[in-house]
Amino acid sequence: MYIPDYLNCISQILTQTDPLFFAKTKSMNLKKITGRRSYKYLLVAKIISKITIILLATHTNLFGQLSVASPDGKLYISTHSHDTLRLAVHFNGRTIQTIDPQLVVDSQTLTANISLKNFREQHVRDTLRPVISGGRSHIPDIYNQLNIKLSKSLSLEIRVYNDGWGYRFATHLDKEVSVDHEGYSLYNHTLDSIWFPEETSYLSHSERLYPHLKIKDIAEGRFCSLPALLHGNECFVAISEAWIEDFPGMYLEATGKNALSTTHPPFPLEEKAVNDRTLAVTKSAPFVARTKGKRTYPWRVFGVTSTPGDLVGSDLVYRFGPPQQIDKTDWIKPGKVAWDWWNDNNISGVDFKSGVNTKTYKYYIDFAADYNLDYIILDEGWSNPSDLFDIHPEMDMDALFSYAKQKEVGIILWVLFNTLDKQLDSALVQFAKWGAKGIKVDFMQRDDQKMVQYYWKIAKAAAEKHLIVDFHGSYKPDGLRRAFPNVLTREGVKGLENNKWGHEITPSHDLILPFTRMFAGPMDYTPGAMINATAKEFHPVWSKPMSQGTRCHQLALYVVFESPLQMLADNPSHYRKEPISMQFIQGVPVVWDETQVLEAVPGKKLVLMRRSGNDWYIAGLSDWTERDVKITLPGTSKRWSVQIWKDGINASRDATDIQFTAEEMSSGEEIELKMANGGGFVIKITEIKF
Repeated sequence: MYIPDYLNCISQILTQTDPLFFAKTKSMNLKKITGRRSYKYLLVAKIISKITIILLATHTNLFGQLSVASPDGKLYISTHSHDTLRLAVHFNGRTIQTIDPQLVVDSQTLTANISLKNFREQHVRDTLRPVISGGRSHIPDIYNQLNIKLSKSLSLEIRVYNDGWGYRFATHLDKEVSVDHEGYSLYNHTLDSIWFPEETSYLSHSERLYPHLKIKDIAEGRFCSLPALLHGNECFVAISEAWIEDFPGMYLEATGKNALSTTHPPFPLEEKAVNDRTLAVTKSAPFVARTKGKRTYPWRVFGVTSTPGDLVGSDLVYRFGPPQQIDKTDWIKPGKVAWDWWNDNNISGVDFKSGVNTKTYKYYIDFAADYNLDYIILDEGWSNPSDLFDIHPEMDMDALFSYAKQKEVGIILWVLFNTLDKQLDSALVQFAKWGAKGIKVDFMQRDDQKMVQYYWKIAKAAAEKHLIVDFHGSYKPDGLRRAFPNVLTREGVKGLENNKWGHEITPSHDLILPFTRMFAGPMDYTPGAMINATAKEFHPVWSKPMSQGTRCHQLALYVVFESPLQMLADNPSHYRKEPISMQFIQGVPVVWDETQVLEAVPGKKLVLMRRSGNDWYIAGLSDWTERDVKITLPGTSKRWSVQIWKDGINASRDATDIQFTAEEMSSGEEIELKMANGGGFVIKITEIKF
C-alpha cells in the first residue's frame, strides 16, 4: 500500500467514523490492551493519525476532503466529494449525522459531478451587541468557517460554533434562474428520536404540538415545520434555518427510516381569497423559487449540544441572520403590552359598556399607565379588517391617540396582512399621523417565496415610519430581527390563546417550547392568565379563558419565554385585583443581559436564571408533577434582597394559590421550594450595597 493510500484510509476512518478516537487513547494503557507488538504498530498509526488530524483540522485539501472544527474542537464537520457532496457531523468523538446537500437549478443538479477546488478559511473572534437583546446583550460571535469553491457556478460556506453549525450555498450564474430544489438528505447515526411539529399543509400558522417520536416510526411522507429537535445517545440537535430572503421556508419530511429529507412550498402562480384573511395558493409552479443567479441561499442551521439546557436561550439563529439594515434605532423600544383580544374586553367595575369603543381603550391606557406598561394593542375590531380607513363607529382614533400620548402609553394596531398590503403606503402614513408605535400583522399563514418577500417588505416599510412589528399567523423566526430590529417578536407558536377553544396548552407543552420553537427566536406566546386551573378543573371558555397550571407557572413564563414585546393577555380588571402577581409582572424585564440554565428536561422541568442589569430573576416550571427545587444564591460574600413568588400550599388543588415572601440572604445560602402540579416559581434577587 502506498503511503498516500494508507493516509487516505486513515482519513476516511477519522472523518466518517470517529475522528477523535486516537486522541481518546491518550488516557488508555495501550500496552495492556494490545500487547507489546500491537502496541508498536498502534503507536505508529497514532502518530500518522495525529498528522492526518492536523492536516484535516487546518482545512488542508487531502484526497478530496476538507474539514472545519469548532473553536473548542468538540464539533467537527468534514466534507466528502465523490461526484456528489456529503457532509459528516462529528460531536464528542462520534459521527452523529451525515448530510447530503442538494441544489437543483433549471433542471440541472449543481451538486453532482463536483470536486473540492479552491477554499478559504476564516477564524472570527467577535462580539455582537443586538439593538434589542433576547437572552443576552453581548453575544460572542466566535466561529471557524470554510468557504469552498465546488465548481464554476457553485460554492459552499460551512460555519462552526461551539454550540452548533450551519452551511449555505452560493451560486454564480449570470441570469435569473428557477430553483427546483435546495435541501438535503439527513442520515442519523446516533440520533433516533425527534420532537416533531407535524404539518398537514403548507397553509399553516405554524402553531403545532411537539410529539416525541422515533424517527424510524414516522411514516414516509409525513412532514413537519421547523425548528425540530432530534435526540439520541447523549446528544441533542435542534434544526432550523436562518436568513430566508427571496426564498421559501424549509420543512423536514420522514423517509420511513432513521433518516429525513427536506421540502419547500412551491412557488405560487395563482392565489384565491378563501375569506377576508386567508389567501390560499390554487396553482403552483414546478419549482420553489424564481430568483437571481448570483446569490447566497438560506443558512441551514443545526444546534448541537450534549445537554438540552444548552439550547434554552440559544441565539444561534440570530448569529446566522442578515446584517443590520437600519441606521437609526433609538426609537425602537421593547416593552410589555396590555392585550384586549384574549380576554374579550371583559372589563368590569366601570360605568360604561365595555367593548370596541373609545372608553374601553382609554381604560386599557389607564391600566397601562398605572402599571408602567409601555403599550396597549387595539386588536381586531377597531376598523373594518378589509379596510383600515373604515373605522369602527364607536372609536374616536384622534381622541384615543391624544389620550395615550398624554399618558405616555404607545398604541399598536392589529392589521390583516392582505389589507395592509393593499393599503400599505396610505395606511402607514395615517398610522404615523396618529402617532401609532407599531403594527401587529396577522394571518399570513404561508412561507413560500412570495410570502417571505412580504415579510421583508413590511419590516422595511415599518422601519421607515418608525413602527415596531409583531408578526402573527407567521412562520418561525429566521434572524430577520437582526436586519430589522423593529421586528420585535412573532407568533408561529401554539400559545395561550388556544385555551379559549381547546385543551392542548398544558404545562408539559410549555416545557417543550423553550427547547424547540424558542430555539429560532422570540415567540409571542401571550402569557399572563389570572384564572388558573388544575388539570381536573380546566375547560375551554371563549369569553373568560383560563390557563392550565398554577398562577406561578404563568408568572414564570415571563422569565422563561423570550419576547421583547411581552403581552399581558388577561383582563385589566383581573390584574387590578391581583396585587401580588402585578408586583412581579409590572417589574419583570422583557430583554435580558445574561442567561444560565440550572435544570432542564424537555416536557418535564426547567429552572433558569436571567440577569437584567444588576438584578437576577430565577424561574422554574414543572409539568403535572410536584417537584422539589433547591436554589443556591450566586456570588461570594454578597448580601441579597430576595423576593419569592411561589406556589401556595394548596396550589395543587386551587391553581390560583400564590405565596409571596421577601427577606435578606447571603451568597451560598439555599432556597428550598416545592412546585405544585403544573407549578412554577419566580425569584428576584438584588444585591444589597453597603
